[in-house]
Amino acid sequence: MPPQAAPPAPAPPAPARPAPAAFVPAPYGRTTGYAPPPEALVETTTRLRPVRDRRSAGRTAAAAACAVLGSGLIGGALAGVWLAASDPGKPAEPVGYAEARELWHNAPVDALFPRTLPGPGAGPGAADRTWTRIVVAPDAPCSPAVLAKGLLTAVEPLGCERVLRATYTDATASSVITVGLVFTRADATAQRTLGEGLTARLGQDVPPALSGPSTVAARFGDRQRASWWTSAPADLPVVVTAVSGFADGRAVDAPQPADKATAKGRTDAVAQSGLGHEAKGITERLERLLRTTATTAAKEKEVR
Repeated sequence: MPPQAAPPAPAPPAPARPAPAAFVPAPYGRTTGYAPPPEALVETTTRLRPVRDRRSAGRTAAAAACAVLGSGLIGGALAGVWLAASDPGKPAEPVGYAEARELWHNAPVDALFPRTLPGPGAGPGAADRTWTRIVVAPDAPCSPAVLAKGLLTAVEPLGCERVLRATYTDATASSVITVGLVFTRADATAQRTLGEGLTARLGQDVPPALSGPSTVAARFGDRQRASWWTSAPADLPVVVTAVSGFADGRAVDAPQPADKATAKGRTDAVAQSGLGHEAKGITERLERLLRTTATTAAKEKEVR
């Protein structure tokens, strides 16, 4: 009989994959080349509200216009009554004011909370800052779960519409900042009154933090809040909030409003870390972005 062939040698076992290294936050202000982890699927796919296709919106508007034509005389009469009843001395709404009320469901997430937000001159000593979005929450009704108690009390009489929130981290991944956009039905006069010294009037009314599992904000909770800022711009029916803290999860006994945390001569950890600059700087950037988005929406409406 011919000799039998030797059986094939077994394949060598696949090498074991190394376990991922644990993330250790760098000291504040030191760059490490660390890139924040991408947002979880739930955050990147979240839409605060579906944005309708403009062609569909146009067809809907055309159909609505046809329906309104039948009652044009009644509508014209009512409009005349409303105009006559309006206060002639009442200031006109700023451009984009009405459009801003609807941005919470008309604008896409990235238009309100950009994935990357530059902050030239926003840090201590006018240092540049860059913030990266790591968490986005679905839009929420106005409640103590998403608003500080004092702010909720202040905006409820104005018609609090919706609250949008997201959390960012700085370029060193050593700080985290939760930002909020509170949309109201306030008219221009009420909004102007609301915004006058708002943070000082609210006292120790620190906004809630928004944590994010599997992100550098995983340990960002109420005890980690370090500095905050609240602003109600006179030309937008929106309140912008921001609260910052350390990404390493350390607790802070006495959170400070940003104007105190950025005062000259402060030597405590919150002031030295620049967390007050982070809170106020990102608030100002979001205000500008929101103003630009609302103005653009108003101009597009005029063209249509």
